[in-house]
This record gives sequence, C-alpha cells and structure tokens, in this order.
Amino acid sequence: MNKTGKIYGQEKSFFACAALWLFFAITVIIPVLYALFSVRPSDFAQIFTQKRFFTAIRNTAIECVCSTFVSVFVGYIYAYAVVRGNLPFKKLFAVVPVVHMVTPPFVGGLSFILLFGRQGFFTKTLLGLDVSLYGFWGLLLSQVLCFFPIAYLICCQTLNGINPSIEQAAKSMGAGNWKIFKSVTLPLSFAGIVSATLFIAVSVLSDFGNPLIVGGRFNVLAVEIYTQLTGWLNIGTSAAMGLVLLIPSILLFVLQNRFYKKNALKFATIGGKIGGGKPSPKSEKNIPFKKNKNVSFGMNILLTVFCSFFAVLIIAQLLSIIMGAFQKLWGINTSFTFAHFKAIFSFSQSLFNSLCFAFVAALLSTFIAALTVYLTHRTKLPLVSGLDAVCQIPSAIPGTLFGLSLAYVSSYIERIFHFELSSFLIIIAMTVSYLPFSYRICSSTFSRLKISLDEAARSLGAGRLKVLKDIILPLSIGGLFSSAVYDFARGVGTISSVIFLVSFNTGLASIKILNLAEQGDWGKSAALALVLTVITFIILGAGKILSRRFEAKIYEQ
Repeated sequence: MNKTGKIYGQEKSFFACAALWLFFAITVIIPVLYALFSVRPSDFAQIFTQKRFFTAIRNTAIECVCSTFVSVFVGYIYAYAVVRGNLPFKKLFAVVPVVHMVTPPFVGGLSFILLFGRQGFFTKTLLGLDVSLYGFWGLLLSQVLCFFPIAYLICCQTLNGINPSIEQAAKSMGAGNWKIFKSVTLPLSFAGIVSATLFIAVSVLSDFGNPLIVGGRFNVLAVEIYTQLTGWLNIGTSAAMGLVLLIPSILLFVLQNRFYKKNALKFATIGGKIGGGKPSPKSEKNIPFKKNKNVSFGMNILLTVFCSFFAVLIIAQLLSIIMGAFQKLWGINTSFTFAHFKAIFSFSQSLFNSLCFAFVAALLSTFIAALTVYLTHRTKLPLVSGLDAVCQIPSAIPGTLFGLSLAYVSSYIERIFHFELSSFLIIIAMTVSYLPFSYRICSSTFSRLKISLDEAARSLGAGRLKVLKDIILPLSIGGLFSSAVYDFARGVGTISSVIFLVSFNTGLASIKILNLAEQGDWGKSAALALVLTVITFIILGAGKILSRRFEAKIYEQ
C-alpha cells in the first residue's frame, strides 16, 4: 500500500474517532450538563427538606437494596440449578429466563396486575382473597421477576467458567457437597455475583414502568421525577431529583466498571475453560444427569421445586397477557371476545413507531458499540482514550433524567428552528440507553478474535475500517446479533427514557399500554401488549435464522 493510501486510511480512522466524540458530546454530555445548569440551589434544598421527597429518596434506597439482593439470590440459585443440578426438563428451565429477558419489559408490570391485583388470577380466582399487592411487596416481586434473568445469565457464564476439576479435587479429598459449594463453588462465583449485583442495582434505580404500574403509594424517585414535571410543572425540582438519582448510579457504575476489568483480567489468567471445563457435546450425550454427584438427591429436589416456582410465574405472566387480551373484563366477565383487538387498530401508528424506532436504534447502537470497541481495543489512535468510559456512562444515567435532559435541549432547539425533533430524539434515547450493553457484548465478542487477523490484513494494505468491515464484523455476527436482539426487545418496550419525548404525532405502543393500564382498561392494554410481543418474537426469530445462515456462509468461505 502506498504512502498516500496509508494517510487516507488513517484520516478515515481519525474521522471515525472524531465522529464518535461528537456523537457522545451531543447526545450524552451536553443534555446532562444542560439539565445540571438549569437547576437552582433552592431546588435541591426543597428535595431534602420536604417530607414527600425525602420519603421518595428513602423508598428508592430500600427498593434498590431489597430488589437487587433478592434478584441476585434468585438468579444465582437458578443458574446453579441449571448448570450444576440434575434437573428434569433442564433445557426448559434454561430457556424460560432467556425468553422472559427478550420479552418487552412492560409485560412484567401489566401481567403482575392481571395475576396479583384485586381481580388477579392467583389472588382472587385461585385463593379467593380480596387483597391488594400494590406498594412495596408488589413492587419487590415484580422487579425480582423482571431482573433475576439478568443475574441468571451472568451467573451462568461464571459457573460455566469454573473448571470442574477443582470441585472434583475437593471431592477426592473428602469434602462433602455442602463443603464444596461453600468453600469452592461460591468463592469462585463471587466475581459474577458482584458483577450481577452492580448491574442490577443500576437497573433497579432507573426502573420506571414497574414502580408506576405496581408501586401505588410507595413513591420512588424515578416516578416522582415524572410526576413533578407532568403533574406540577416543577421543571427544576424534577431535574434536581434526576441529578440526585444520578449520584448513586454513577458510584455503582464506577464500581461495576472497575470490577469488570479486574474480573476480565482474572479469568484471562486462569482460563477456566482451557483446563478441561465442560465436556464436548458428543461426550455430554453419553453422560446421564445422575453422573454429577456434587449435588445430592435431596438438593436436586429442592432446586427443581425452586426453578419450577419461578418458571411457572414467568410462564403465567405470558399466559395472563394472552388470556387477558381475549376476555371481556379480567376477573369479572371472562367471556371470549375479539373486541379488544378491533379497538387497537386505532393504535396502529404507535405500534409501527415502536417497531420502526426500536429497529433503527438497535442497528445504530450495535454499530456504534462495535466501532467504539474496535477503535479503543484494537487500535492505538490518540483520540480513542476515554471513548470506552464515555460509551458506558449512559448505564449510570437514570432513564427519566436522560429523557428529561433530551426534552430540555429539544425544546430549546424547537423554539429557535421551529421544527419537531420528537422522532429523532426517541431513536437517540433508545440508542444511547442500551449502548453500554452492546458495548459489553461487542467487547467480549471481539476479544475472542486474535489480533494477528488485524495485523495480517493491515500488512496486505487494508485500512483499519476495512479490517473492521470485512473481517471483524463478519466473524462476530453472533455477538452482534445478540446485541441487536437485546437492544430491539428493550427498545420496543422502553418507557422511562422516552416518556418525556413522545408527542401527539409520535406515539409509542409502550406508552399507550401504560396509559391504558393506568385507566384500568386491561383488555385493550393486554391485546396491544400481546400484538407487540408476538411481532417482536417474529422479527427476532427471522433475524436469528438470517444470522445463522450468514454465519454459516462466512465460515464455509
């Protein structure tokens, strides 16, 4: 490659770095700074002196600690049962949390009302109770069901990375099953447990849909931010509460990031799977489940009951949406009807907006994350320093604060230029909100590709961006698809980051579902949720088939 070509290739790489910095400055840094400078000291004083706001802060702390602890506990035990236990229907137990994770988030809060509300299937139909679970306990249950699949996936990865020979060595030295778990398995799982705890704590802090639908009078900051702006038009107070919520989120983010890097280094040195981790698929077929004697028969029964309980709750959530969509009035008039589906045709534009915006945002988020990971981890350009931190900062920004910040900036721009930015800002909000997750997925995927691939292509004259386009991305199609799937599923059901950005012309299905649920119109709400969920799964299924074919074609070549 001649000197001119090299300079041109370097210029493109520098331009890509500069473009990323400009993107993050406009979409992350400037909106948050704008919100910060729009707050007066009296707004902060009001938050810490008025009982209503102090109660919301206290409730948020209690909710965060309890929901995080229980979610991680359930997720770890569930993961241990699936990875180490000899459970019947193990594949079903393994799939259920994953399916729940890619289900649009609003399904959890809505189904909770259908199952545990005053006219709920479990509370009223089965148990005949006239109780209301709105408040702390209902919120705790709904958030645990919403977030434990994340802990399950993280802990599964950790447990699969533990070399079984270590546990076998302890067994051969006379240690019992409980001693092996307490002294070997649990300590080696600590990294995954802490990582899951920090990740879920940030997610719980910024959760908006569950507290709004289920929380009742148990006020939390995420909902109070929305109430103060839409109900009382207290813009300064709303922004100040968002900034208060930002402080613990940033602390958790810093801890999570530091622990993630330490964890990655530790596992890179140990190499859990190299020393004979899991047996090959062929050998696994010849090993019956009862060969694993690290878990006793009695413990297997307890683990089976434990997993069955949570699997049934997740399946019941999905079934309640289906049944609620076809009943005239949930819990009162159970006659079969299609009336709810006829009514949702009036929401077709909102449905189309949700799918279209989420699809574009998923592609953008995955592309930006892939480009950032490649430039920061596989090049030594001067402008890449700090890009990885900026790319992950949105995970520490509560959704309500981020949406509020974008709304502030958009109102300023619209006053000057007189055009509506709603659609564009919704896509930006979806893109940036789930960018940190895409970054982690792409980082993990790219780390499996040897750097010698880049060096070989560069020695043949390929520029950095050409290496990314023709080599790295095609070989990483599985990870890229996982990133896009998560971003799309979360984007379809996103509420907190877009609640301040929707307008009359740019409605979203998730906001319509929320409004219908608040009005008590459970039939229409369930019907719209069911249609959106089915379409989401169809799109994800089609994408999975295409990605597998593309991946097979790449490896054949």
